[in-house]
Amino acid sequence: MRQAARVNAARYAREHLMSWPGLTSGPASCCSEYCLRTGAVELVHFHEEQEADVYLTRWMIAKLQPALSHSTALRLRDSSGWVTVRLDVGSDIDLLVTLVSAALQAVTFAAEYSLPASDSDRCSRHRLPAP
Repeated sequence: MRQAARVNAARYAREHLMSWPGLTSGPASCCSEYCLRTGAVELVHFHEEQEADVYLTRWMIAKLQPALSHSTALRLRDSSGWVTVRLDVGSDIDLLVTLVSAALQAVTFAAEYSLPASDSDRCSRHRLPAP
């Protein structure tokens, strides 16, 4: 896919998701310019034109592991609740939207059952402060 189309795909995905009730936008803790959150929970960080991180939570990733492991558009990191989605083709946007829906379910479940959030569970672009 050409670079201009990638930019349009990421912009389209971001604009589509911003129309969902309960999602607000703003800067991310990793300094990404575009973040979508529900309440205080950051759900999606848009990085560059062709990449987004989605906070699925660790338990949702474990639940969806068989399906997630077959996608070439996803990058999973060990011991993280974040999944990186490459936005190279139109079906990647559909995948991102599906994952955001799952993320909303996961954070609602976590809040309902008072599951602890891990401060060390940060998106792929988070930089720790210099010592």
